[in-house]
Amino acid sequence: MHVAISVARQVLDLFDDDGNLLVSYPVSTAAKGVGEQFGSYQTPRGKHIIRAKIGAGCAPNTVFVRRRSTGELWTPELAAAHPGRDWILTRILWLSGCEPGRNRQGSCDTMRRYIYIHGSPETAQMGHPGSHGCIRMRNSDIIAFFDRVPVYTSVEISA
Repeated sequence: MHVAISVARQVLDLFDDDGNLLVSYPVSTAAKGVGEQFGSYQTPRGKHIIRAKIGAGCAPNTVFVRRRSTGELWTPELAAAHPGRDWILTRILWLSGCEPGRNRQGSCDTMRRYIYIHGSPETAQMGHPGSHGCIRMRNSDIIAFFDRVPVYTSVEISA
């Protein structure tokens, strides 16, 4: 099984081991485009793996901060009380780069940049860049995707 994320198309495709497309999901990548440098708020390109899965069994709209549930559930009222907050919801798949000097180690390390595939508020628009570097998905999609892919699944992010 492997994953291909197209920044140009704003789509995440899941393939089986024979290369057959299983499912496609609309996503939202970084508003600032692609790039690998720490602090760039861009989506990193290249070969990655899913290093960790966080949030199994949590309710949809569970709010995460630093990969821990805050005990909150996202609502429009909670969002209004915290304008500008970068909402990480429902599930987290933490990515780790596989290409030293490109997306692994040093100032370009995807994992140290805390780049995830994660759920997002219902108000987040899919199919258009808008994140702070992560790959956002609808909550129903991230739950289905999370349940299908194991840790160490390969993820290729292309511009």
